[in-house]
Order: sequence, then structure tokens, then C-alpha cells
Amino acid sequence: MLLTVLLAGAVCINLISGSVYVAPGDVFGIITGGAFDTTKTNIILGIRLPRIGAAVILGGALALSGYLLQTFFDNPIVGPFVLGISSGAKLIVALTLILFTAKGIAPNSMILVGAAFAGAMMAMGFVLVISLKVRSMGILVVCGIMTGYICSAVTDLVVTFADDSNIVNLHNWSLGSLSGMNAHDIHIMTYVIIPCVIITVLMSKPIGAYRLGEAYAMNAGVNIRVLRGMLILISSLLAACVTAFAGPISFVGVAVPHLVKNLVRTTSPAVMIPGCFLMGAVVTLFCDGLSRTVFAPTEVSISSVTAILLVPVVITVMIKRRSGKA
Repeated sequence: MLLTVLLAGAVCINLISGSVYVAPGDVFGIITGGAFDTTKTNIILGIRLPRIGAAVILGGALALSGYLLQTFFDNPIVGPFVLGISSGAKLIVALTLILFTAKGIAPNSMILVGAAFAGAMMAMGFVLVISLKVRSMGILVVCGIMTGYICSAVTDLVVTFADDSNIVNLHNWSLGSLSGMNAHDIHIMTYVIIPCVIITVLMSKPIGAYRLGEAYAMNAGVNIRVLRGMLILISSLLAACVTAFAGPISFVGVAVPHLVKNLVRTTSPAVMIPGCFLMGAVVTLFCDGLSRTVFAPTEVSISSVTAILLVPVVITVMIKRRSGKA
């Protein structure tokens, strides 16, 4: 209930705030179909509502992806950004964009999601190979971070040598941005993410058993191989969809599951899964609001804001884990 209230409040604040202030009464009138100033109507319906919808859906997806990865690796500090999955997706999307635009073709959203998924699976495959070779989760995380740096470096090189007309858009996207969203984008991301969320909810009981140990899960009748495969596919697809539309958004997938855990005081997947989605939506929406209003009319990268606000959460988790309190 609290998360729902916070989400509603964040939506309202993001609707009225920005480089152009729109009074709450005007916002309500525009949404309900009233006749208002054309500029304000375009701002609310054409810019802010799609952007808010994207922040809610993508933020929730990113947090849920982080929760699934933490479940899979049994490590509280892993996530799509930390393991390099987002960076792998970013690399393949950047290459796809440049190849298509060089031929005068505008790739549609599904092509970008597919490219991002291929990149995410590539990075995930590398991480999985490392996990089979080493037992230390610390080494695994370091390898993931190094993978992310390599993918980001290659992406930066690709963006540097892109055509002038593509450099600005690619640069902004590669840093993480929710600007430029439209109704079509919302439809596509909804078609991809909502089924993943539903499947994850239906997997609550097997996930709960898996978190108690593989032996316990096997005795409870859980097919470990299928479950682990589903965790990989769904988490990668969620992270890929986020990267395809908004670029890499840092630390939401790592920090949000811990914020939810501290809020609800339980680790039950039946509570954590919807909780992570809602909290991810709230945090991303809040950070996006800051990114476009604090220095308005200049907009900063949302990843910069999420890093500043959420890195302390990750550091706290690491310290508690080191001291044996978590």
C-alpha cells in the first residue's frame, strides 16, 4: 500500500514539474479531455505521460531483473549493471543502430529489443562461464564489472566514429535517458515486460524453495535446471528491454531489492516480486524527475542520479555482509 501511494505521488509530481510548470488543475483537465493551451497539452500528453509510463515500466523491470539475478547467484550485490549485462546489451544495440542508420533504415523497437537481448545473453553467457570456473562470488562480480567496462569502451568507440547526425542521440542514450518516449514505445515495452512479470509471479513458490537451497528445492519437486534457465532468460530479457529503450540505468537493479527487503521485513518472493517492481518504478520515476528538473532546462543522465542516490545503499549492504549482519 505504501509503495502504491509513493508511486501515485511520484507520478503527480512528475506531471506538474519540469522546465515548464503545469498547475495540478490544468493537468487533471488535460488528462480528462478538457480544452487547454496547446503547448501545455502537448507537454503533458506528448512528453510527460509517455516518459512517466516508461519510467514506471522500465524501472520496475530493472529492479525485478536485479532480484532474479541475486536469487540466481545467491549474491546481494549483483545486478544487470554490475554484471555487465546492461553494457553488453548497450553494445549490440549501438552497433545495430549504426548499421541500420548507415543504410538509411530506422530500426523499429522490436529489433532494438532483440539486439539488446542478444547482447545481454552474450554478457550473461560470459559471466556464467566464469561462475563455473571460480567459486568466489567476489571474483565473479569483478569479472562482471570488467566485462561491463570492455563493452562500454567498445560502445564509446563506436559512438565516436558514428555519423555526425547519430552521435548526439547515441551519446545521450548510451548514458541512460528516458527522453523521447512515445505511446508506441510504451506499447512495445508493455508487451515484453508484463508477460515476464506475470511469469515471475507464477514462479514465486519455486523461487522461494530455491532460495532455501537447491537440495530443499529438489525435494520440493522443483526442476532446478528449468528454474535456473527461466531466471536467466527473464532477467536478461527485462534488462535488455530497459537498455533498448533507455540505455543503461545504474544500480537500480542492485539497490532496490534491499530497499524492499528492509521495508517489508520479509524475503518471501510472493511479496518481494511485486514489491521490487513497485519500488523500482518509484525510485526510477523519482530519479528521472530529479534528472530533468534540478538543472532545468539542462537534463542530466538518469544514471548519474541513480548512482549518487543508490551507491550508498550498495556500500551499506556490502559492509553489513562483510560484518556478518546480512
